[in-house]
Amino acid sequence: METHILILTFQECSVRYGLETSVVHELLQAGLLRPAAAPETVIVDEPDDLPRLARLHHELGLAPEALDVIMAMRRRLVRLQATLDYERARVRQLEDFVRGSGPVLDFN
Repeated sequence: METHILILTFQECSVRYGLETSVVHELLQAGLLRPAAAPETVIVDEPDDLPRLARLHHELGLAPEALDVIMAMRRRLVRLQATLDYERARVRQLEDFVRGSGPVLDFN
């Protein structure tokens, strides 16, 4: 999975996602966003994270601590889905091998 990093000012967070400066500070304190080197800027590790955080904050009114739990669960779910995809591919490869339709790899 490829990671994209964004650096946004507090003003951009406000304009794009409707997050007030105080909310951005709360998200920083909760560790959901990382401060950038420049003042009043944040680092967003995944482009979908900030819109998701904003939506959860606005629609559900969740506190940053609850948002942290939700985002951690989501990251874990994404990792589990990737693991499941990998294991399914291995099973398909094994099934193809057992049926004789897959390549036989010799690692000796």
